[in-house]
Amino acid sequence: MKGFNNARSLIVTGLLLLVTGASAALAQVPQRMPFVEPDFEIPEGPVGAAVELGEHLVKDTQLYAKGYVGNGLNCSNCHLGGGITPNAMPYVGLPGMFPIYRPRSGRVISLQERINGCFRRSLNGRPLPLDSPEMNAILAYMAWLSQGVPAGVEVEGRGTRKMPPPRHAPDPVRGRALFLDRCSHCHGEDGQGARNADGSYVFPPLWGDHSFNIGAGMARLNTAAAFVKHNMPFGQGESLPDQDAYDIASFFTTQPRPDLPGKEKDWPLGGKPVDARY
Repeated sequence: MKGFNNARSLIVTGLLLLVTGASAALAQVPQRMPFVEPDFEIPEGPVGAAVELGEHLVKDTQLYAKGYVGNGLNCSNCHLGGGITPNAMPYVGLPGMFPIYRPRSGRVISLQERINGCFRRSLNGRPLPLDSPEMNAILAYMAWLSQGVPAGVEVEGRGTRKMPPPRHAPDPVRGRALFLDRCSHCHGEDGQGARNADGSYVFPPLWGDHSFNIGAGMARLNTAAAFVKHNMPFGQGESLPDQDAYDIASFFTTQPRPDLPGKEKDWPLGGKPVDARY
């Protein structure tokens, strides 16, 4: 019996050492890592073809997913550079963050569901079939961009980087004047964007029938202000004072735009953000 107890003690001690070692190893895994712009070769074969299709879908959604888009936007209008720009909703590291709990959904959702949320809201369209070539291509593209990012580790620059609260209540009247001065060169005085000769958009509309609907994240004041602050005017991100970004966002997010059927089902467990427009 004494020998058995000694053996059991050795086993328990060994297991504790293993657990301690594993915990130490896990503790060494960073919860955040710096953003590094992806610079990978697209592989040959079917996977490479899917990655290429995914890149086309993101950068020219109007053409490659035209049956699923209901406005004049492409994914890359929000996910700048095709999802490789920090603080502009990059895709880098995104696959490893899913499944994830989304308060707006009130449950844990998959990456496919998140993508389809963008199709329904930001693109004012309809969801991709989960097993479609388009969905698989977008997933392949995101995975390709995310090489080297461990699962569960958040890449710095994810999303739009939150801003401090405004010093003064956002002023849409002042925002309109700022919009005309700083934004209308690309988006037009009427906010309807700029088109190519073939009718496709060079710069997206910010309101109206061809813009994102009221359920899109960009229709929220805080999200829009952060995006403007860090990325606009295009190529001159971080040039606007915080209050200017808030005022501009308070102007264009309150302009008419498409509705979202079923929006009343959002945040089913409560906690709707104060800047939601519905």
